[in-house]
Amino acid sequence: MAGYAEGIIVLLSINCIAAMGVSLLTGFTGIFTLGHAAYMALGAYTAAIMTVRYGVHWLPAIVAGGIIAVLVAWLIGIPTLRLTGDYYAIASIGLGEAIRLILENWQSFTRGARGFPGISSYTGRGVAVVFFTILGIGMFNLIESRLGRELKASRDDKVAASLMGFNIPASRMKALLISAFYCGISGALLGGYMNFIQPSMFDMMKSTELTAVVVFGGLGSMSGTLLSSALITWLMEYFRDISQYRMLIYGALLVMIMVLRPEGLLGNREIWSFIPGFRSNTKRRG
Repeated sequence: MAGYAEGIIVLLSINCIAAMGVSLLTGFTGIFTLGHAAYMALGAYTAAIMTVRYGVHWLPAIVAGGIIAVLVAWLIGIPTLRLTGDYYAIASIGLGEAIRLILENWQSFTRGARGFPGISSYTGRGVAVVFFTILGIGMFNLIESRLGRELKASRDDKVAASLMGFNIPASRMKALLISAFYCGISGALLGGYMNFIQPSMFDMMKSTELTAVVVFGGLGSMSGTLLSSALITWLMEYFRDISQYRMLIYGALLVMIMVLRPEGLLGNREIWSFIPGFRSNTKRRG
């Protein structure tokens, strides 16, 4: 039972790290993405190959997984971040599928669809919680920084933000790179916990789950994203005995939330703004 509870904590920490990355891009910058599982895959395969084939220590391997995700995001972001509205979301689908297919067909390097076994168990409860804590503190400080205000301004009104002197293209690129880093770290931690990875673990369904968690928690609410990630992770484990119906329950829950509370669990407010007497500096939109 203790091992089961530890597994839940590890998975929750990993899911929350990836969700924070997607929330920064989608919730705080207004760029919808449906391909961020690709960055998780890059992080997972980078850490796995470095630790298994080259004997690199797991800590620099995890960081390298995040850095490789950032480099790929930068290469892809140059042409695609010029797209606006739904067009970036469509492009991100192509990105996710392209990277998954590369991993699946580059058999000499990634072992293809057979997956990559033999990864050491470097992701325990302590490692996952420490990474989650450090990255969580960094993210909450970031969204309250000048860059965070630029991202919110570009999300709400790009023209007005530009007139205020914000460099919107540079801000959007920074958001994408930071978002990719979080997902890369999450993927590297996932490989160390599962001891095995394969391309199908990072398909479009995984990307959709990440975006759904952000929408479910509330666009523009980082604590809402963490709350929804915790709730969905717990629900998926609670219904493990009827695993064939888990996705049905998951879909029904999302539909119910969107109908009853279309702005998400917390809207665009952080959870502490609901505490009486607490003055939030987050204003409601619209």
